[in-house]
This record gives sequence, C-alpha cells and structure tokens, in this order.
Amino acid sequence: MRLALAQLEIEAGAVEANRERAEAAIAEAATRGADLVVLPEIFNVGYFAFDAYRRAAEPLAGPTLTRMADAAREHGVGVLAGTIVEDLAATETAPVPAEEGLANTAALFDRDGERLAVYRKHHLFGYESAEARMLVPGERVETAAFDGVTVGTTTCYDLRFPELYREVAEQGAELVVVPSAWPYPRVEHWKLLGRARAVENQLFVATVNGAGAFDDAELLGRSTVYDPWGTTLASTGDDPDLVMADVETDRVAAVREEFPAWRDRRS
Repeated sequence: MRLALAQLEIEAGAVEANRERAEAAIAEAATRGADLVVLPEIFNVGYFAFDAYRRAAEPLAGPTLTRMADAAREHGVGVLAGTIVEDLAATETAPVPAEEGLANTAALFDRDGERLAVYRKHHLFGYESAEARMLVPGERVETAAFDGVTVGTTTCYDLRFPELYREVAEQGAELVVVPSAWPYPRVEHWKLLGRARAVENQLFVATVNGAGAFDDAELLGRSTVYDPWGTTLASTGDDPDLVMADVETDRVAAVREEFPAWRDRRS
C-alpha cells in the first residue's frame, strides 16, 4: 500500500482555505499513486485556533468530512481525515455518555467515500493548552481494514501514552496513523515517540504533522513513516510537503517472527 502524509500549511481560522488545501493534497497524492492519504490534526481550523473551535465545530456529517469523503470518491483513494472539532450534540449516536460537547475527531474513508472508522482523541493536552478544558476525550479504540491492511488511529499527544498503542496493536493493527499538530521546540520528543511506538509494537507508525505558525506556536512538520524496526522510510522538514512511502504489511509478521518480542510479552 502506498501511503501519503499530507503535511498541509494550516492557517488559523481559515476553514475554507484549509479545506481547499486538503482537497488539493488528496488530488496530488492520487496522481502520485497513493492508496491512502492522511491529513493532520484539526486541519480545517488549526489546532491552536482555540477561539474558533465552537464556531467551526461540525458533526460527522458536516461539510468538512463530507468534502473529504467526496474527494476520496472522486480520486479513488482512502482518506484519513484527521482531525476536526466535532460537535457531539449534532452527531447522531455519538458514543459519549452525555452526547454533548466537542471532541477532537478523525474519520477514515474508503475509496468510495464510505466511512470505515471514527477515532476521538483519548488524551487531551493540558499543558499551556485549552484543549483539555474545551473538549471531551474519546473512549473507544477501533481498527478498520483498508486494502487488506488493518489500520488504527491515534492523535498527537496520544503518542506519549504507550498503553494506548498496545491496545490498538492487540486489535490487529499493522499500521497506526497519527494526525498531529506538534509544535516547536519539542522536536526530539516527536522523533523519539513515533519511532518508539513502532519498535515496541513491531508495526508501522505514520506521524503526520501540520506546517505553519499561530500566535503562540509554530508547527514543526517532520511527518514521518516508521517501519516495524523503527527505521525511517520517509520524512520531511517543516515546510508543507507530501510524504510518500510504501507500506508492506507482511513485514509486520516477518519482524515479529525474526525478533519475537511480541510473542514474549506478558499481560
């Protein structure tokens, strides 16, 4: 499977312009042979544009995810639209006890634009951030099969919590995609944590970040694909880019057979 990480320039609060950049990236990735295109965290309004969250919040059937599903169908590719600010009260059967509030939500669409999975960010960032105050955490972990590959999703700050990745791996994930809005100066953390999650679970991890500056933060880019050994297959700098890599998921079983740490684990 050919994977494309769309490291988009994200402009704070500019929802329409950001949507158009995402659509253009999906189209370009398709022309370059991509099977699955992954978008960054809160790509439509910008993670650090907290004052725009309520205004820009949408249900799952809202305009942003509808357009990403349409782009998937038009170009015949899978799209991990990750993420938007979801208005849970406006989404039917939202799986949270109160069915209200806002969530940081990703959706996976197949080549026909059909929704395969939804992931709501579990670990909300509280360090100098309004996210933990404004949003509610997700509770469900699910994987989905796309083109014969079992795909799991987590989001940004989730990278710091290895137990979540073990749960995703135990559900059979061969590839975990991680939409993010990771800022300077924590470059080494970004590089270390994605590689560590790949090594300890012996699977592919793809971390896709945004590009651009906000009033009090600058995204560091460096979207990267790691293989089950933790080897970097493809990466980039901090400018907008499209990172392409071939994910050969038979490597997951081969690495686990060659170095059987997965078999030797104790729960």
